[in-house]
Amino acid sequence: MKRRPKPEVMADAALALAYAQADFSESNGLFFKLLRDLDPGDLEDQQALDLGCGSGDIAIRFLKAWPGARCDALDGSAPMLARAQTALDALPGVARRCRLLQEVLPSPRLAGGTYDLVLSNSLLHQLHDPQVLWHAVRAAGRPGALVLVMDLMRPPSPGWAESLVVTYVGDEPELLQNDYRAALFAAFEPAEVQAQLAEAGLESLEVAVVSDRHLTVSGRLPG
Repeated sequence: MKRRPKPEVMADAALALAYAQADFSESNGLFFKLLRDLDPGDLEDQQALDLGCGSGDIAIRFLKAWPGARCDALDGSAPMLARAQTALDALPGVARRCRLLQEVLPSPRLAGGTYDLVLSNSLLHQLHDPQVLWHAVRAAGRPGALVLVMDLMRPPSPGWAESLVVTYVGDEPELLQNDYRAALFAAFEPAEVQAQLAEAGLESLEVAVVSDRHLTVSGRLPG
């Protein structure tokens, strides 16, 4: 199935609210299982970066699980970051270790190579040029930084995509169903992601299929 790119930044406040209220606990839980399987350690005084943080669930879960860590959470969508700020305001102990950044990639702010851990969930498919993400990962992470990127995987046919929409967001508002369908069409296949990593000089990272609709890229940046 041919890829169909979608708008890069979620500017619709109603769609941001629909995503913030939807139940993505299964996929976010999978993300954290995979992160724990990578054995990042206690991350005391370590600095993480969450690229495409959306409503902040990944950053918040991360900071709850690793109370000695800090996290910069970046997104280009003002409505999504407003949802993230609302969630953080209810968690002052977490909020003091989280900084929200409204930035669109590529961002010169990430060029310092200072992050110990680079995370991203569901950003890759949003980008018209996937190299934007891989260049950001390489620029932001220090040598040897741990990386975990998870994203949707493009299904082989429109019928398959529709079955995933029905299975996983069939009870959600039509607005969200339509966006999720568009996200599946915009996602990449594993072989495409492998080629992206080779082009970016990130052959140290590994691509894996981890569910019927998700793939991951994980490992450590070159030293």
